[in-house]
Amino acid sequence: MGKSTPSKVQEIIFASSEKKASRRITGLLKKKLIQKIAPRIYTSNLEEDPAVIIKRNWYRILANQFPEALLSHRSALEFKPTPKGHIFLTYTYTSNVSIPGLTIHLLKGPKPIDGDAPFFENLFASQEARAFLENLQETRKQGEESKTLPISVIEEKLETIIRARGEQALNALRDKARAISQGLEMQKEFKKLDQVISSLLATGKSKNLTSSIAVARSLGEPVDPSRIKLFESLYEELAGKVFPEHKASGSPNNYKAFAFFEGYFSNYIEGTEFTVNEAKEIVRTATPLPARDEDSHDILGTYRIVSDKKEMALCPSSADELFDLMRNRHAVLLQSRKSKKPGEFKDRNNRAGNTEFVDWTLVNGTLKKGIEWYFLLKDPFAKAVYMMFLVSEVHPFLDGNGRIARVMMNAELSSKGYVKIIIPTVFREDYMGALRKLTRQQIADPFIRMMLRAYDFSSTLKQENLDEMEQYLISCDAFKEPKEGKLKF
Repeated sequence: MGKSTPSKVQEIIFASSEKKASRRITGLLKKKLIQKIAPRIYTSNLEEDPAVIIKRNWYRILANQFPEALLSHRSALEFKPTPKGHIFLTYTYTSNVSIPGLTIHLLKGPKPIDGDAPFFENLFASQEARAFLENLQETRKQGEESKTLPISVIEEKLETIIRARGEQALNALRDKARAISQGLEMQKEFKKLDQVISSLLATGKSKNLTSSIAVARSLGEPVDPSRIKLFESLYEELAGKVFPEHKASGSPNNYKAFAFFEGYFSNYIEGTEFTVNEAKEIVRTATPLPARDEDSHDILGTYRIVSDKKEMALCPSSADELFDLMRNRHAVLLQSRKSKKPGEFKDRNNRAGNTEFVDWTLVNGTLKKGIEWYFLLKDPFAKAVYMMFLVSEVHPFLDGNGRIARVMMNAELSSKGYVKIIIPTVFREDYMGALRKLTRQQIADPFIRMMLRAYDFSSTLKQENLDEMEQYLISCDAFKEPKEGKLKF
């Protein structure tokens, strides 16, 4: 059993020239209530590794050991030590100080200037404009020992400012950097910064940029970098895998019956709820129910797309074809909802619950970059689920995104003669939960397994008419709410 430590003893204790404080430290050491973990640094934590303790308290240690120092260079943009514990300070002299868990790089340079705000106690941090100038200084060091971030990272951080705060904020940063560069003797660094910012803001001037995200911005097609990483991670989970191949029956009657329930469930999952008999009547008569005109048109529009085998054989071979297919299908799907701008990408942002979808200004660029991994995939199932997630995650329209995503997915399968995928009502929570996990945690395996189960289930829908297929779906609990049952087949 470990020794108990008085509550008034902090985790990190610093040596003191004051006799009273020094005697207290000596007394605590004799009682083995604290231990020395670095020169002039003690801890009351007797359990954890000193490196862990020091890295957790890095800011407190720097403020005590190097008063009036300036968190600078890469550290002024990252505001934390590197994974291996490197931290950079502008100080009165140049030196490297190594203690467990932390390597402190002291760099002789100008003291804090107007605009460099206190960071912790008497430790300061370079203001944003100064930090970017510092990160454009020349250095021979590489990796985490380099005081500067790679130029591609600098470009991406500047591009992030545009996305988060607008072009005016980046221009304001440039103006501030220009104003302080002479006093800091960083005119050469300002020229570099000015060139990068000019390239980012001047459409078509990409030759001076190295980051793909920055280049996309300069070409007028900025992307959502977090989504790009997400799409890449899904591609890596799907690439090279072998998935089942469920061949479609080839029967026109089966295709029509399947298409009816494909559209029925796809609308139901989005809240357009009809009884099966109501939906049958809408499709049979091609006439909306008078009291629910727009909802009825959603049913008709979806069915019109997914029951057309020629339409469902069309898959994109370029980003432009992807845009055309999505817009054309969306125009049919939401033809009665004029306020939702059928056939047009969104012109304002949308969200679902706590999920913020891709900013409307980033839709084109994100889709164009995201589809690159789609073209690299070869397995039909892999391409289908990747396409579904790409469209769903970008959410390019004001409404109807989930339905269009599933239409695009099933076109991939139908075009190759494979069974399309139905997401029945009872499977809705599994479906939505797996999507959320991939979006929020970048965990793709539950999503892939969920889609495989839906694919396996869909392959059992062999019936030749609506009534037979409906009875089979009832036997599988397909129409039940998720809390009422589980998918059985």
